[in-house]
Amino acid sequence: MRKVQSYFESLGFSGKDLEKILNAFELRHFSKNDFLVEEGKISRHIGLVESGMFQYYVIKDGEEVTSYVSIENTFFASVYSFIGEKPALENVKALTDSSISLISKTNLKMLVAEIPAFKDFYIGLLEASICGIDASRHDLIVLTAEQRYEKLLKTEPHLLQHIPLQHLASMLGVTPRHLSRIRNKIR
Repeated sequence: MRKVQSYFESLGFSGKDLEKILNAFELRHFSKNDFLVEEGKISRHIGLVESGMFQYYVIKDGEEVTSYVSIENTFFASVYSFIGEKPALENVKALTDSSISLISKTNLKMLVAEIPAFKDFYIGLLEASICGIDASRHDLIVLTAEQRYEKLLKTEPHLLQHIPLQHLASMLGVTPRHLSRIRNKIR
């Protein structure tokens, strides 16, 4: 749980507040292909990826369609399921042996009620998630695949170094072959 501690320390949490936060999280390990969230089941946790990466995907026409990949030092959340306490619309699985510091909704609500700065952090996290989802939806409708790739190069270049190409292509809404052509054209 070193990453979660460093993360909250970097936000200015310390002392008893930091101790409460760390005690509310649980470190869990996942082997490659283990599910963190399964479509149709309620997601009961959010968390910070300590190591590895997690693929968000749905099955469409018998194929996996990747919507996002959470990598080390990013937050995981199946937002619709976690907040709404509704069955997940997606699957989230470990792409590698991975670990994640998870917090339950009960513990999250406790921290929100007891630590005002944590409430501010959580609202910010939700706002960032909502804005990211909205921007992704907009980009899929308005931008070409090449424009989406260029935007990813500018806004999240670290993802390009870590995510397997077939998942990156799926996130951009193209085939791996088309992604190779885009990458060759942009270089």
